[in-house]
Amino acid sequence: MKNKDFTERQIEIMEAATLRIDKFGIQELTIKNLASDLSLSEAALYRHFKSKNEILLGLLTYFILEMNERLAVIIEDKELQPSELLKKVFVSQLNTFVQKPAIVSVIFSEGIFQFNKELSDKVSTMMALMQNNINALITRGQNEGVYGKLLGADTITTIIMGSMRMVVLKWKLSGNKSNLVNDGKNVLNGLLKMIEK
Repeated sequence: MKNKDFTERQIEIMEAATLRIDKFGIQELTIKNLASDLSLSEAALYRHFKSKNEILLGLLTYFILEMNERLAVIIEDKELQPSELLKKVFVSQLNTFVQKPAIVSVIFSEGIFQFNKELSDKVSTMMALMQNNINALITRGQNEGVYGKLLGADTITTIIMGSMRMVVLKWKLSGNKSNLVNDGKNVLNGLLKMIEK
């Protein structure tokens, strides 16, 4: 994955930070440990990021940019029904987690962000991106008569996002041993059946 906003070395550092958090927890993410993981001097690492906080901000920004590009391509397909688009959105997201499981430790770790407004705002931005895309598809489905209107689009979006978060957390707690994509598809299919007209 490449992004013009980050150098190859910055991406390497962010990925190493993600792996360290996944393996040892946030408390073990220090510039010293990260420099050691990458066989760099601390001074060399500081040339790319000024602090641990800046690494985490970069990591979240990088993931948001990648996610936005990936989801935009899916959502642009106006030929598909809302249910098919929702399935594609979630399969894409779940496949990303399977390919890079360490990212789950970062983005689903409230303890990392709760006392840092900048990091908290980044996580909120990521959630809003997903929420807005899902909400738009639910609203479209309701307007097209595919989904019932017993519940509002905001409520349905919250239910879907909460359910999918539970699927991801169960997968993470299992040591990534369950089939995340299949489990996610099954839950989403069940939820869509509940709201279909």
